[in-house]
Amino acid sequence: MKNFTLVILSVSAVLIATLYPFNFSFPDTFSLQYIIASFDNSSSFVDFVNNILLFIPLGFSFTAVLQRKSIKFFLKLLIVAFISTGLSLLVETLQIFLSSRTPTPADIINNTIGGIIGIVCFHLWHSKSFIYILEYIENGKFGNSLKQIKLFFIGYLFISFLISILWQSTTTLNNWSLNHPLMLGNENTGDRPWYGYISKIQLADRVFSRSDISQVLDTKSILDNTKQSLLADYNLTDQKGYQDLTGQMPELLPQKNSSNISDIKDEKDEKGVILSPSYWLKTRIPPALLNKRIREASEFTILTTVATADTNQIGPARIISLSRSTLNRNFTLGQQNTNLNLRIRTSITGENAAHIELNVPNIFADTNIHNIIITYSKATMQVYVDKLQNYYYFNLLELIPREQKIIYYGLTFIPLGLYLGFLSILVKKRLILNKLLLLIVILLPSLVLETTLVIYSGKSFSLENLIIGALFIGATMFMLRLRASKLFKQQV
Repeated sequence: MKNFTLVILSVSAVLIATLYPFNFSFPDTFSLQYIIASFDNSSSFVDFVNNILLFIPLGFSFTAVLQRKSIKFFLKLLIVAFISTGLSLLVETLQIFLSSRTPTPADIINNTIGGIIGIVCFHLWHSKSFIYILEYIENGKFGNSLKQIKLFFIGYLFISFLISILWQSTTTLNNWSLNHPLMLGNENTGDRPWYGYISKIQLADRVFSRSDISQVLDTKSILDNTKQSLLADYNLTDQKGYQDLTGQMPELLPQKNSSNISDIKDEKDEKGVILSPSYWLKTRIPPALLNKRIREASEFTILTTVATADTNQIGPARIISLSRSTLNRNFTLGQQNTNLNLRIRTSITGENAAHIELNVPNIFADTNIHNIIITYSKATMQVYVDKLQNYYYFNLLELIPREQKIIYYGLTFIPLGLYLGFLSILVKKRLILNKLLLLIVILLPSLVLETTLVIYSGKSFSLENLIIGALFIGATMFMLRLRASKLFKQQV
């Protein structure tokens, strides 16, 4: 009865966490195509962590119920995985009808992984199951076969390299939404206005070289060799409208606040279009091609010429934004007091791109016109203001908050610590792993990860990251071995 109560509590926690506040609303038209389109979303790294943790109690409690039955481990694994996947699919489908939620295919996979981890946690916690596993390792063919031991060690190395690849993917732009409109001077909700001027905005799905950027800043015009890569080119000083000169993107249309319509003066002057709380621009439809091309390339260049009309705007006040709301965006360039504020959506920055905000100081300390070029590729954001020497560099992997990093590293390296713990028990009788070799093996995964990210993104090598990863692996391994030792002593 107690175990069934845990199952009910686990299921209730999942439903509340994923569907609250239960404000369901159904569309006028509903079809299979509508459902498929609703699932075109991607998870952030935080969502990845949360979705796994949420389903661990579910997997644990269901395994506790199944433990009373004479069911083999593999069958229990299939049952719990099926239940986790089914419940996750149900809640993700129901999220289609919640304006505050976005269904995501990756969440179903992560929830299933959480349920499976729950099974592992139960068998590590349950003494009889744990002893059975240890005896199977020590006395079975795995413990007596050098070939099997080598395969386990190769698996450990393979997982270490796989982790480094997965970490690289956290800084790509593959979670960009295709249906976010392009806006100048405000948020899609109309409540993050910016007061200032924009005379042009150009976007490309590749990173311009420093040589190209230098020439663009010197000549104040796009070069022929880079013009071909432009996805959008809006000249906002043109009196005929706000058409994309490349012909690929939708027109920018004026959005006027009727309550302040009398505040609107001339829409344009020599500095470009005047944007204000009463007047901003938005594409007629979302620029799906732009979002898609940048998502596929995972890099971009943005060129714009702007001038603030107020050096003390907050919000951040939105200058350029590819976003659906104040909580969901692909990219935003804004003003926070005198600073230029940047948000970019990746797996580690989240749907609102607010987990890591980038600030360039004192760009808007005056009301002068500024030529700004922004590039992004492989976790690296570069910002040039007016001239090549005014250069700012950010690496997302170096800016992850420490408490967030500890959670990520724990989720990354604790499973490896469990793997290494069982591996060390497996080879105990053969004395293959002496203390020095064991230390090297503990350090290896975090060393592989740190070295790979340094090569991939150009980030600085971090001894702190190396130590955090090794501590998680070492502590988990020794705790597992300590528990095994105590259980064997109790048997004796």
